[in-house]
Amino acid sequence: MMDKELAPEIANRSRNRNWIVGVTVIVALTLVLTWARSALKTSVEAEKIRIATAEVGPVENSLNATGEVIPAYEQIYTSPIRASIRRVLLMPGTAVKPGQPILDLDKSLTQIELEKLNDQLALKRNGIDQLRMKLNKSLYDAEVNDQIKLLNINRLRADLDGTRRLQKVGGSTGEDVTRAENSLRVAELEKKQLENDLAYNRQSMSASLRETTLQAQIEEKSLKELTYKIKQADIVADRPGVLTWVNENIGSSVNEGEIVAKLADLRSFRVEGSCSDVYAEQVKLGLPVIVKINETNLRGLITQVKPAVKNGIIQFVIQLDNNAHASLRPNMKADVFVITDRVARAVRVANGPAFKGKRKQFIYVLPKEGNVAHRREVELGLSNFDFVEIRSGLQAGERVITTDLSQYEHLEEITIEPKSNR
Repeated sequence: MMDKELAPEIANRSRNRNWIVGVTVIVALTLVLTWARSALKTSVEAEKIRIATAEVGPVENSLNATGEVIPAYEQIYTSPIRASIRRVLLMPGTAVKPGQPILDLDKSLTQIELEKLNDQLALKRNGIDQLRMKLNKSLYDAEVNDQIKLLNINRLRADLDGTRRLQKVGGSTGEDVTRAENSLRVAELEKKQLENDLAYNRQSMSASLRETTLQAQIEEKSLKELTYKIKQADIVADRPGVLTWVNENIGSSVNEGEIVAKLADLRSFRVEGSCSDVYAEQVKLGLPVIVKINETNLRGLITQVKPAVKNGIIQFVIQLDNNAHASLRPNMKADVFVITDRVARAVRVANGPAFKGKRKQFIYVLPKEGNVAHRREVELGLSNFDFVEIRSGLQAGERVITTDLSQYEHLEEITIEPKSNR
């Protein structure tokens, strides 16, 4: 009896399964060998590591922040009147000298208002003159009437005396005497009334004159103020600097008090720093600061801590010791390190990836002679971007590998292979 042949698809399926098993075994063996080589590797090439020597010196503890360089002084020019921009004479970035015009504003509407105030003031002054003439005339008329009344009283008094003498000789009656007395009394009362009216009119018209004069003085001050504003509407630099911003929208209207230009004095700078509000309790007024710009370190002090916290960020202002350093440029970004603590004499090592920020950790130390680094536990203290304080486990003069060797942390010793001469 002959064997029956397998179907082709069954034979192919069996062959593929054998291939898959074989490839899987090979890949697994490769991974195992790779891991074994890595696990058993006890050396590292010298050109792949950095070595620092422990020394004694000061260490400052710092927290990281960011900063932006801005001019220490920036003048803001606003439009003193309601106007429109006629011409832009200087563009941002231009160095400006004192007396150099920046913007030309259309002041025609304000000029019309100035002329209107002039006319109103002229009318007010004319009204004062008219009121003064009226007052003088009224006073003159009242004084003349008072004199006439006085003469009339003198006449009536003489008539009364004559009537009394006639009565004694029988030339007049008692009724004539009474009539003369009443006429004199009426004339005296009318004179008192006239004098009272004269005093009232004098005071009233004097008060009206003072009121009108004060109104004229107010309008005169308004006129002077508007004249001054029109003069200030000539946007002219009053100090040297660099134009950092200008409203370039020719023909657009600007309201009174609206910013039209900004001029910065680039001879001195300050830094506005910011950091997470997690450090809000540590960032305090008067703390020393290191501002790192490229490879330049500039020192300063925190002179202002802004009370408001925005989006989890606290902001502060730094006054630099050398605020005119050549490396300072407006709007330049900088790394800021706020010094929160300091040790004057400590065993310190240059900071590097090997230090993870833990209080205790393992590092590799090289002997003075030989190329075998030994693992050692050390206690860390203060740290900044330059140095790390070693409180225990290391002495000054010992060499430390500052490169991250966490992949070899299971090894007590690591051999440093010398640099190849290729």
